[in-house]
Amino acid sequence: MALTFSAALCASMTAQAETIEVKKFKYAGPFPVSLPWMADSVDIKGEKFAMEKLLDSPLSFTSLNQGKEVSSLSSASSPHALNLASFSLSNGHRMKVMISVEGVSEYRLFVDGESLKGNGNQFETVLLPSSHQVVIKYLAANDDAKVLVKTGNDLTVKSSEGSALSSQNSEYSLKIDVPSASSKRAYNIYDVICAPNYSSVSLSPNGKFVIVHKTWVDRQGNNHSINEVRNYQTGKVLASFQENVKWMPRSNKMYFVQKNSESAIEANGNAAAGSALSCETESSSQQLVTVNPLTMEREVLATNIPEGFFQFTPDEKSLIYTVTTEGRKKDAQVYDIKEPDDRQPGWRNRSNLAKYDLASGIFQPITFGYHNIYLNDISADSRYLLIGKSEDRLTKRPTTLTSLYRLDLQTLQAETLVDKGEFINSALFSPDGNSILVSASPEAFDGIGKNVEEGQIPSMIDTQLYLMSASSKEAQQVRPLTKDFDPNVQNVVWSKVDGNIYFTAEDKDCVHLFQLNPKSGKFALLKSPEEYIKSFSLASSAAEMAFSGQSASNADRLYRMNTKAQKAQVIDDLSARELKDVQLGECKAWNYVNAKGDTICCRYYLPPHFDAAKKYPMVVNYYGGCSPTSRMFQSRYPHHVYAAMGYVVLVVNPSGATGFGQKFSARHVDTAGEGVAEDIIASTQAFCDEHGFVNRKKIGCIGASYGGFMTQYLQTKTDLFAAAISHAGISDHTSYWGEGYWGYSYSQVSMANEYPWTNKHLFVDQSPLYRADKIHTPLLFLHGTADNNVPVGESIQLYTALKVLGRPTAMVLVDGQDHHIIDYEKRIKWQNTIFAWFSKWLQDDDSWWNEMYGNEKM
Repeated sequence: MALTFSAALCASMTAQAETIEVKKFKYAGPFPVSLPWMADSVDIKGEKFAMEKLLDSPLSFTSLNQGKEVSSLSSASSPHALNLASFSLSNGHRMKVMISVEGVSEYRLFVDGESLKGNGNQFETVLLPSSHQVVIKYLAANDDAKVLVKTGNDLTVKSSEGSALSSQNSEYSLKIDVPSASSKRAYNIYDVICAPNYSSVSLSPNGKFVIVHKTWVDRQGNNHSINEVRNYQTGKVLASFQENVKWMPRSNKMYFVQKNSESAIEANGNAAAGSALSCETESSSQQLVTVNPLTMEREVLATNIPEGFFQFTPDEKSLIYTVTTEGRKKDAQVYDIKEPDDRQPGWRNRSNLAKYDLASGIFQPITFGYHNIYLNDISADSRYLLIGKSEDRLTKRPTTLTSLYRLDLQTLQAETLVDKGEFINSALFSPDGNSILVSASPEAFDGIGKNVEEGQIPSMIDTQLYLMSASSKEAQQVRPLTKDFDPNVQNVVWSKVDGNIYFTAEDKDCVHLFQLNPKSGKFALLKSPEEYIKSFSLASSAAEMAFSGQSASNADRLYRMNTKAQKAQVIDDLSARELKDVQLGECKAWNYVNAKGDTICCRYYLPPHFDAAKKYPMVVNYYGGCSPTSRMFQSRYPHHVYAAMGYVVLVVNPSGATGFGQKFSARHVDTAGEGVAEDIIASTQAFCDEHGFVNRKKIGCIGASYGGFMTQYLQTKTDLFAAAISHAGISDHTSYWGEGYWGYSYSQVSMANEYPWTNKHLFVDQSPLYRADKIHTPLLFLHGTADNNVPVGESIQLYTALKVLGRPTAMVLVDGQDHHIIDYEKRIKWQNTIFAWFSKWLQDDDSWWNEMYGNEKM
C-alpha cells in the first residue's frame, strides 16, 4: 500500500495551488487487536459491531520515536491490527490546511495529538506557525490509498514531486518532512502557557533537601500544582506532595496542614492530652502534620489548630498567626465608600497577630488595635517579633505611613523603632537580633539614601536597603547600604551561617543574585548561568543555597550553590526537556545612547533560520513605566513566539526604569511619557539604521498598562509604526488618577507631588485622549472588562475618539478578565488577536483577523 498526502493551504500569500505527495514517513506497527466475542449480533441500540471501534483502543504515539522510515507500506497481515503513519508539517505563517484521506476506511487523523473531526474524508484545521506532527492511526488500507494535501485557492492543480511548498515569500512556506530525532519545531503560544515551571524553591535547614514548587497548565486549561522534594546534591525526586509542604525552622522536617478527620483524631488520641486550655474555637478544624524526608513517615504534631496563615517561631514551640477581623459589611445593593481604597475588596478588614502554643494548645492575641498589624520577622532566639503598623494619610505623599516595633513575646511590651515612617516597605532581624535591615525607598529616613541629580525626585519603587539598631535608643542611627548600588533590590535573606545578606535585584534587564557584607558594605555578584533568578533559598545551618532561574532563550533550571565556593551547579534542567524539540532564533544585546547620554538597554530576537539578506517586519516591545522589560523567557508578550512568526523583535528599556541606578529611574517621575517616548522612537530608528534586514515600512509596537499608555502616546509623536497595540493602557491621566483602584497611589510614583489641579501639562497635555487628532497609526485596544487597575473606560474613550476622527482602529474586550488575562481559553483568543492584528498590518494578511472578527461594515 502506498500513502500519498496532500493538504489545502488557504493563505493570502500563496497564489498558486499545488499538491504534494509524501514520499517518506515514519511507520510503527502492526499492533494486533482482536474482535470481541459476539454474544449477540447487535447491541442494546440495535447496532452491529463496527470495525472502527477497534480504533478506540488506546495506542501511544511514542512508538513512532523508534519507528522506521519508509517510502511505501502495506497493510498488516491481519486486518485486525493498528498501524501508525507519521510525518510533520512546518509553516512560517498561520495557515488553514485541508487534509483528505482516500483508500482507508477505518482510521483516525491527529495533528499535534488532537483528533480532527472530518467531513467525509476531508479534515480542515488551522496551523499556527510551528512544526506539527500528523499521525494516521488506521486498521487497513487499499494499495492505492492516498492522503492528499492541497494548497492554494484552486484545489485541482497537482504536482507530482517536491517535498516543500513555497509561496512568493518563503517565510510563508509549508514544508513536509519525516520526523527525526534532530527535527526541530518553532516555538508557539502553547509552549508559553502550558510549559511547567518552578515558581519557588525552599531549602531544608541542613541544606540536604529542597522543595520545588512546580506548576503547569494542560492543553484543556486545567491548572496543576505539585511540591517535589528533591535530594539537594543529585536533584533526584524523593517524593511529590499535593499538600503545601514547608520546612520546619530547624528540625529538618517538613510540615503541612490538613483538615481534621474523626479517624485522624482517634488515631492520635492523646496528642493534645494534658492541655487544660486547648483551642476550642469554631475555626479549630485542622491538624499540623510533619514529614521526615529520610523516611517520608508522617506524624501529627498538633490537632485542632486554628485555621489561617501562620509562621513557626525558630524554637518550633509556637505558631504566630495573622488574624483577620472583618469590618462593617456593606449593603449589597446600596453602600457608602469610606475612603477611595474602600472600593477594594477586604479594605475594611484589619489584621492582627496571635500566638498558638503547641504544648498547651492556648491561642491568644498578642496585638490589638484599629490599624493593620503585620509580622516582618521573628528573632532567632524566638523572643522578639519585628512588627509593622500601617496607617493611611491621604493628604500628603506618601499616603501610607509605617511604624516598626520590636515586641517582646515574654512581656508583650513593644519598643518603637520607627514612628510613622515614610516610604518604608519591610524589615528583618540580623541573625544576632541586634540590628534591623529595612527595605525602603530612596526618600526614607529623610532622604539619606538618595542619589539623584539636583531637581530630580527619586522613584519610590527603586528599593534601597538601610541598617539600623534593634534598640529603640539607637534606632535613629540609620546607615544607607545601597545608595551607590544601581540594581533595584527585591527579595532579601540575612544568612545565619556567614552573616552576609543575600538578595535578588533588577540589574538592568536581568534579575541577578548578590551578596552584601553588612560590615564592609561590599557587594558581590553571584555568578549564575541564568539572566533571570526567579526564587532562591538559604539553608539556616549550612553554607548552601538553592535557586531557580531562566534566561531570554531558555526555560527554568534548578541550581545548588555553596555560598563559600559560589559556583552554581545544575541539579535539574527543566528547559532541556521542554525545549528539546524546539528551534529558537537568536537573542542578542544591543544598546543605544540617547541625547542625554543615557545608555538605553535593548535586545533583539531573530526568527529561526534567519537570513540577513531578507527584509523582515519588526515588533517593538517596551513597558516605559517604572520597571524594566526583563529577560524572562515565559512572558505574557512572548518574544520568541513573535520571532517564530517571522518578525524581528526589538525590546527597549527606556529611561525611567529601575535597575539602572536612581538617576535613571528618576526620569520616570513627573514626565508622563516625555523623554521615554523619544528613547523608544530614537532607539527604533537607530536599530533600523544599523540593521538592514528590517522592513522600515512594517514596524509594529505593543505595550501593556503603562506600556499601553506609551503605545497610545507614541502614536501622537510619530508615524514610524505601521501598527500598534495597547493592552489596558491609560488614555487620560486625570480619569485614571481618580478611577483606578491604584490610580492616585501609583501617581505618587509617576507624578510625585503633582495632581490634576496643580499640573495641567502632566495630567492633560500628556494624555493621549487630548492628542487623539495626531494619531494616524492603526491602533488596536485590548482590555479586560473587569480591570480594576486600569478601568476599561481608558480604552473606550480613546477608541471612541479615533472612531469619531475616522482613523483606523479596533477594540477587543475580554469579558470578566482583570488587568491580566488569566483564563486559559480567553488568553489563547487574546494572544491570537495580537497575532492577527500584526499579521494584518505588518504581513499584509488579514485572513486571520477577518476570520476572528469579520470585515463587515456594521
